Amino acid sequence: MYAIVEVAGQQFKVEKNNEIFVHQLDSEEGASLEITDVLLVDNDGDIKVGKPNVEGAKVTAKVLGHVKGDKVIVFKKKRRKGYQKSNGHRQQFTQILIEDIQA
Repeated sequence: MYAIVEVAGQQFKVEKNNEIFVHQLDSEEGASLEITDVLLVDNDGDIKVGKPNVEGAKVTAKVLGHVKGDKVIVFKKKRRKGYQKSNGHRQQFTQILIEDIQA
């Protein structure tokens, strides 16, 4: 059984006991989440598609922690002008564990 859910503006395919990284949420570590934006549920071939969400479906998850992603280097240069600029960024993520899918 799997589901397609929308969390923090992104869509994820989730199954029970999956760990996923989503954009940072305002939840404490160890807190429980209830995701009601379920777009699709597949229960061993029985597919339910929502318009836009599946009625009565929800996904229960637990926040494992807040982490930073890999560093992304942004380098800008204009040739023959003496212009160089380097910048770095690390995105903040929340790691969640999918505990249950209810359809």
